[in-house]
Amino acid sequence: MIAVQILFILVALVTLASAVLVVSTRKLLHAALWLVLTLVGVAVLFAFLDVAFFAVAQVLVYVGAIAILIIFAAMLTRRILEDVGPQVNKGWGWAAVGAVGLFAGLVVILSTFNGFWAKPAALSAEAVDLATLGEALVSPQGYVIPFEVASILLVAAMVGALIVAVDRKGGKS
Repeated sequence: MIAVQILFILVALVTLASAVLVVSTRKLLHAALWLVLTLVGVAVLFAFLDVAFFAVAQVLVYVGAIAILIIFAAMLTRRILEDVGPQVNKGWGWAAVGAVGLFAGLVVILSTFNGFWAKPAALSAEAVDLATLGEALVSPQGYVIPFEVASILLVAAMVGALIVAVDRKGGKS
């Protein structure tokens, strides 16, 4: 293995560990901070794969906007930011076995396709053209619907954060 592959595996392991900590930590603010580390790890993985645009977009959109929105909403609520309930349910072992089985099944099925184990071809300059990507995001034949749905989702998250933050009794919290 070369050094880049070892670094890739280390970053992937840190990203995976922080993703597990996002869903297993009891404190909401700590979970948000682990989420930031997870999203930064995904951006680093994009950078290792030589897709710099997606790495920058990952940092700007997810780390810069969504994670900060989560932290902002958590601090606005001023409620107890620690979960006191059980962290796992009784069937978590079966769910883990099912997830591993599903992953193994997908690998077996996908490995039967031609080119699954082949190295990807280098991207041409035309494939990485940002103007084409920008046009695809806003053209009706491209990704305008998912792009608009994502914007509606972000607006709904902001409205939800405001509704949670407003004191319903009229007094100061």
